[in-house]
Amino acid sequence: MSIKYVIKTTLLIAVTWFSSCKDSGSQQNADLSLSSFLKDTTLGVKSGGVQLVSINTSKGKFNVWTKKIGNNPKIKLLLLNGGPGATHEYFECMESFLPAEGIELIYYDQLGTGNSDNPKDTAMWSLPRYVEEVEQVRQALKLNKDNFYLLGHSWGGILALEYAFKYQQNLKGLIISNMMASCPDYGKYANDVLSKQFDPKVLARIRAIEAKGDFNNPEYMQLLLPNFYAKHICRFPPDQWPEPLNRSLAKINQSLYVTMQGPSEFGIAGKLLNWDRKADLPKISVPALSIGGKYDTMDPEHMKWMATKFQNGSYLYCPNGSHMSMYDDQQTYMSGLIKFIKGINEGEKKITL
Repeated sequence: MSIKYVIKTTLLIAVTWFSSCKDSGSQQNADLSLSSFLKDTTLGVKSGGVQLVSINTSKGKFNVWTKKIGNNPKIKLLLLNGGPGATHEYFECMESFLPAEGIELIYYDQLGTGNSDNPKDTAMWSLPRYVEEVEQVRQALKLNKDNFYLLGHSWGGILALEYAFKYQQNLKGLIISNMMASCPDYGKYANDVLSKQFDPKVLARIRAIEAKGDFNNPEYMQLLLPNFYAKHICRFPPDQWPEPLNRSLAKINQSLYVTMQGPSEFGIAGKLLNWDRKADLPKISVPALSIGGKYDTMDPEHMKWMATKFQNGSYLYCPNGSHMSMYDDQQTYMSGLIKFIKGINEGEKKITL
């Protein structure tokens, strides 16, 4: 056996051993990181991350439901669902993307929705009261300016903005997903832009039903589903909508929805009719992301404009997305959201997406 062969063989064994140790060490570090992220740090009997939060209101105490997925002291993302009156469940798609990036998710059913108490009192369906509810949830979950990211989608975007106007000192990052800063502008966009995309005969029939206030007429939703919802809410055929989305919408609190929004997504007619915060957007200094979709019920140009008014604003555009861009332009939505959160966590203020 030649000396060259011995040396070559010895070097090969050494390199293989070193690489094996290095890969083993890297895997061990990854496993430790995963173990830390998945560790349930709650005391007492474990409940899979579920925590009921007691909320004080003028009508007494109620419980709202929250659930934590993951454990990251630096990144905790609280989700505010839309509707108003839907549930956290349509956010379940985020489980396929965010935990793998180390982002802790916190589901939360607002009072009157999903697994939370329902006082069945329309006086409770109030934007200022919901703001205080979010603050009580924040305190109970021990979220703070060093880790608290707040994402509001649709109605949840209104709630998130209002929370930020009053309590942004508690936030690390703010995400307004698929919501304009003005309900009058939202209504105008529906009337001036989206309604013109209808077949005139279909639109005339929809308007006739609305004029009579006959919103329980099954024909109303039968017309809106293929002509509006499948084009601007979620761009799949209605019979192919994702299961978590259908499950969430099937549980919607109609009292809350109609009181705040009105009878449908086609414009707005409830308590939020005159809500307008455009002039106040420059007051938001915390890093803020607005998300819009090309086919959204909301004007994507308005949401792009919002990002320019925040002191530290970023904008994510979903070219194939509608109101539920987290489903119909999923890769764009999720990759942009992850990039924003990670960038803010690393000390950036604005993110190019």
